Amino acid sequence: MNRHLYLSIAAAAVSLVGVVGLASAATAGAAAESAVPYQFDSMIVNNSLAVSPDGHTAVASDSRVPGVRLYDLKSGRLVTTLDGFVTPRNSLFTPDGKMLLISDSTLGEVRIFDAHTWAPQGAIAIGAGAFGTAVDRNGNRLYVNNEAANTVTVVDLASRHTLAVLTGFAQPRQGIKLNPDGTQLFVTNFLGDKISVVDVASLKTVSEITGFKGIRALSITADGTTLYAANSADNSIAIVDLHTDKIVASVPVGKDPYGAALSPDEKRLYSGDKVDNTLTIIDTATRNAVGKITGFNEPRQAIVFRPDGTLAHVLNKDLSIAVVDLRTATIVRRIGTAQ
Repeated sequence: MNRHLYLSIAAAAVSLVGVVGLASAATAGAAAESAVPYQFDSMIVNNSLAVSPDGHTAVASDSRVPGVRLYDLKSGRLVTTLDGFVTPRNSLFTPDGKMLLISDSTLGEVRIFDAHTWAPQGAIAIGAGAFGTAVDRNGNRLYVNNEAANTVTVVDLASRHTLAVLTGFAQPRQGIKLNPDGTQLFVTNFLGDKISVVDVASLKTVSEITGFKGIRALSITADGTTLYAANSADNSIAIVDLHTDKIVASVPVGKDPYGAALSPDEKRLYSGDKVDNTLTIIDTATRNAVGKITGFNEPRQAIVFRPDGTLAHVLNKDLSIAVVDLRTATIVRRIGTAQ
């Protein structure tokens, strides 16, 4: 065979192998990419921790993890994992402890589970972007933030029918909370850094509280006079007088605070400092930081207290739960670390 012809054929063969190899790699890459479920708003990360009214079960989720974990708080064992989620956002129990409600922003719905058997009981369609949730104290109405549509959906839980879709918000995420007497709904707007105050009877926005910086979690005192909000952008907790709807004080805390959890006796507020991996302890009487609790892994807003105020449960990035003795301000137990 002519030497030049031979070399040309050999070069063509090598080139063909290279093209096939690149095509195979591209196909494999596309297959791997297609195996990852579509996520509507995966750039927004949050976690959630709910404890059943009887104090037996903790429900832990992170929007980066599709499975929602249920732990037995006494034994520390994993009870089950609820699958089928994509970006789970918020979990809560109805006040009677009969139902568990979990929102998913990609699925655009709130899924309902029997809180005794954990069997699915259907879902309530909200629309892509379904995020923070709140239930009134009688368990009659569910309120759902939609960060994509800039709305709050009001649902009758008995019939599961939508009663109203409230508009005029700006990327409402996880922060949504009713005041203790259930007359007002406080909705955080991540864009614009403000809180919209909604009159529950008329379902109209009646006030706005402004001046926040990277607003995250909320807490409201039992008498409904004071609100605390985490400012993740300037590392502080804002204190709001709800008589005037004005920020009256700001307490410096750790880096990137998400949590603003008020203890049952309301003497302490705990800030979940995500970057520092700490909780900052604030004395609510003096409005000063008085200590820190260390040993967490990216704590956010998922902080839940035992009703007697002796313990707090704090969710970590790996979906383990740190159990904190509030009397000694130390972690005394970890749940789920071997899962």
